[in-house]
Amino acid sequence: MKFLLNMNIRREVISPLQERGHVCRHVGDIGMSRARDTQIIVEAKRTGEAILTHDLDYGHLLAFSGESAPSVIILRLRNLQTDEIISRFDSVWNEIETSLRNGAIVSISDKSLRIRVLPIVE
Repeated sequence: MKFLLNMNIRREVISPLQERGHVCRHVGDIGMSRARDTQIIVEAKRTGEAILTHDLDYGHLLAFSGESAPSVIILRLRNLQTDEIISRFDSVWNEIETSLRNGAIVSISDKSLRIRVLPIVE
């Protein structure tokens, strides 16, 4: 899977994700360190990447967009060290992979997992 890491995700997360076969870019490495959330969404959609972030705004923007892409993973973990992020990521990967590929907002906390399929229709 391809991931676009938001500014609030440490670059150290890239290597372990790549070791698992994922392709990763960090917004700070592609000239988007000051980009608005909406610009990052457009870039991720254009390149077929899922956004990895701590920022709740992405969920809100996508929920109300009516769009089915890009997917977003929102990390709501107390410990944001790389090894903790990767450990939690690994523990839920089998549950979230298909949803991410099809378009979803995935919220991962220390003890829970929430998947909302895109587009969200109310």
